[in-house]
Amino acid sequence: MENFNFYSPTYFVFGKSTETQTGEYVARYGGHKALIHYGGGSVVRSGLLDRVKASLDAAGIAHVELGGVKASPHSDLVYEGIELARKEGVDFVLAIGGGSVMDSAKAIALGAVYDGDFWDFYCGKQGGVTKALPVGTVVTIAASGSEGSTDSVITLVTEDGKQYKRCADGDILRPLFAIMNPELMVSLPPYQTASGIADIMAHCMERYFTHSKDVELTDRLLEAVMLTMIKEGRRVMADPNDYEARANIMWAAMIAQNNSTGVGRAQDWGTHHMDNELGILYGCSHGAGLALLFPYWMEYAMKTQGTDRFVLFATRVWGCQLNLEDPAVTAMEGIKAFRNFMRDIGMPATIGELGGKPEDIPTMVENMFHGAPNHGNFVKLTREIAAEIYRMAM
Repeated sequence: MENFNFYSPTYFVFGKSTETQTGEYVARYGGHKALIHYGGGSVVRSGLLDRVKASLDAAGIAHVELGGVKASPHSDLVYEGIELARKEGVDFVLAIGGGSVMDSAKAIALGAVYDGDFWDFYCGKQGGVTKALPVGTVVTIAASGSEGSTDSVITLVTEDGKQYKRCADGDILRPLFAIMNPELMVSLPPYQTASGIADIMAHCMERYFTHSKDVELTDRLLEAVMLTMIKEGRRVMADPNDYEARANIMWAAMIAQNNSTGVGRAQDWGTHHMDNELGILYGCSHGAGLALLFPYWMEYAMKTQGTDRFVLFATRVWGCQLNLEDPAVTAMEGIKAFRNFMRDIGMPATIGELGGKPEDIPTMVENMFHGAPNHGNFVKLTREIAAEIYRMAM
C-alpha cells in the first residue's frame, strides 16, 4: 500500500423526504444567501425545486436561481453563474441534480472567489483548488458520486466551436452536505438509470486496475461495490420502483467516488479521458461511453500488462472459474461477463452504435491530448494506443 492523505468532510442526510431539511443544513454551514443551481424541467415539474425553496424560506435563507445545466456542463453557464453569484452576493452554492449540476455548481463556487478565469484550474494553469464558496447538494441521480468527491468536470466551448472536457479538484470542493433521497430517482428513464450503473462500475474499475501491491482491503471494498451494482442493477432495471435497490445504488455511487476505495493505490482514469471525447462528439451519456469502452481497454491492457488483475476481476466479481492451464481464458470470460451485463441493462457495445466512424478517431485523439499530455496509469496512453483502442471499439 502507498502513502496517502484522505479527508472527507461531507455530511450525508440519507432517506425519504430528506430534501425538506435542506434549509436547515444550509444554515448549519453558515449560508445566508444561496445560489440554487439545477438542470432542466424535471426538478421543476416534480415539485422538488419548490420543496427545496420552501425549506430555505423556512430557515430564513435568501436565494436566487440559475437553471439550464446540460449533460457534460459547459463553460458558458459557469461564467453566467459566477457573474450572478458575485452580483447577488451569495455565500453558498446549492446544487439540485446529478453529476453535471454538481460539477457546474463547484465550478461556479471556485470561480466566484477567484480573480482570474475559472478555467485556469481546469487547463492546468493553476494547481488544486484551495478557495471556493461552500457547496451543498440535493442529489437526484446516482452516478457520478460528485456529492462526495473533490472533482468538477467542465467542457470549455471555444469561440471557434471546439470543445475540451477537463477536470479540476481540491478538498474544498467536496460538498459540505449531501441530501440523498432515493425516492427522487424512481422517475428516471431506464437509459439514465443504466448509465448511472455503468458510471458507478467504471469508477470502481478505474481504481481496481492498478500496479500497486498489497491493497487487499481496497480490492475487497471495490469488489463489494461492484457485486452490489450487479445485483441491485438487475433489480432496479426489472422494477424501477424498488426503493431498496435505488437506495443501495445511491449509496454505492458515493462510496465508489469519494475515494475511500482508492486510497493507497495508483489509479488509472485513462478510459474516462477517452470517454470524454465520445460525449463531446456523439452526445452519449458518460456512463454509456464508459460501458462500451472499458471492455476494449481491458482487452488491450491484458495483452500489455498481464492477466493477473483481470483474473481477479473475473473470479471475484463475476464468479468465473479459474482456468489453471490458461488464466487468460478466465480473464477474457470476466471481460465478456462485464460486456454482457452492460448490454443486458441497455448500454451500447460499440462506438458504431453511437454513429461513430473510423475517420472520427484522429479528431478524438487530437482533442483528448490537446494541452493534456498525460492519461492513464495502469496503461499509460499515448496517441497511438488511444487510437488503437478507439479502433477496437468501433
